[in-house]
Amino acid sequence: MPIIGILSSGGLAPGAPTIGTATDGGTGTAVNVAFTVPSYLGKGSGTVTYTATSSPSSLTGTNTSSPISVTGLTTGTAYTFTVKATTSYSVTGASSAASNSVTPVTPVVQKIALAHQGSPYITAYPFSIASGFGTKYADPATLPAYTGRDAKFNSLGTVLAIANNNSPRITVYAFASGFGTKYADPATLPTANGYGIKITTAGDAIGIAHSGSPYITAYPFSASTGFGTKYSNPSTLPTGTGYGIDFTKADNAVAISHGNNPRITGYPFSSSTGFGTKYADPASLPATYVGNLAFNASSDVAIGQTASPYVSAYPFSSSTGFGTKYSAAASVLSGRAYGVAFSPLNNAIAMSASGSPRINAYAFSGSGFGTKFSNPATLPGANGQRVSFNQAGDAIAISQDSSPWIVAYPFSSSTGFGTKYADPATIPTAGQGNGIAFI
Repeated sequence: MPIIGILSSGGLAPGAPTIGTATDGGTGTAVNVAFTVPSYLGKGSGTVTYTATSSPSSLTGTNTSSPISVTGLTTGTAYTFTVKATTSYSVTGASSAASNSVTPVTPVVQKIALAHQGSPYITAYPFSIASGFGTKYADPATLPAYTGRDAKFNSLGTVLAIANNNSPRITVYAFASGFGTKYADPATLPTANGYGIKITTAGDAIGIAHSGSPYITAYPFSASTGFGTKYSNPSTLPTGTGYGIDFTKADNAVAISHGNNPRITGYPFSSSTGFGTKYADPASLPATYVGNLAFNASSDVAIGQTASPYVSAYPFSSSTGFGTKYSAAASVLSGRAYGVAFSPLNNAIAMSASGSPRINAYAFSGSGFGTKFSNPATLPGANGQRVSFNQAGDAIAISQDSSPWIVAYPFSSSTGFGTKYADPATIPTAGQGNGIAFI
């Protein structure tokens, strides 16, 4: 029969492990629990087994070393875990302290989509960091009305939104293992051709930049019901055609790049009330006609432009707006920067360009631009249009104005570009590549 544990130092029972960090196991129903073995492993010889127990539900997993995988959990439920040690004589020691809380979530399947000229105007693929583009998804049953200008997934990869020419100018699909049903168009459409589009991090609002006044339009959105009633237009409008749009990662502000001074305009934003009062313009404005723009996780904002230095970046606060413009990158781009994107890891920025090498990336931090990464060994074959990192920050893609229309590379914030992925087996059917949705 089992020996009853003696918990005092030097007794039969092992000490309590030191709890480490519990992390999502990546399956939606598992968590990995790290720990440090106790200094005292109890009397006797043999293997010590460690058991992690969940709270709630008391589900368990075992291992002889760290970490322990606990499976059978419920997706979307928050859990903490304790770990205890049991000797080969079945003597069990005290439990560790409780771990941090972790909520297993359904893993996001990587995918990439390109908005482009030429029917079907949007083309999408599964994507793997190991092998790149997978077999093209079937085209949507209902196509966008005309040229796709930009595309973005929601953060879960379950909704894909496209800004396009011609009414309705905004087209949104459910998305799982390919295109699902197109959502009903919003009751009030954008007034002109769409050029940039973005879904909030929470997935509860969609904004579009477009070519006619008010130049920016936004809607509440639900993955279950689609578009809500259009938010009221900002009280102070952008001054010209909207090209790019992004929300801060906290969803508390929105910015648009546009024609005419000041070329970048920002507003507080709430998914419950819409646009707030326009922020003051940056003290130092972008110098020229502009491309798209992007926020990073620190709420820095960057905007592409058509003359040197081709990209401008600013600190940004949702309470005070634009800060002092960062110094330009030491190594200036070689041509117009229509696209700009920050790594989700918050340590790099990339731009597409109209001249060779057509894609450029720099380290980026709270002090602005760092050292330029070496160019990829195999360059894009034509002028760059838009650029996007995947959600993990370990791959990057650029759209271009000749076949294959989209090019992708592995990416590391320590080493830069990896070897170019093979082109998709089925390339988009026709037309310049424009916006990229990458998750």
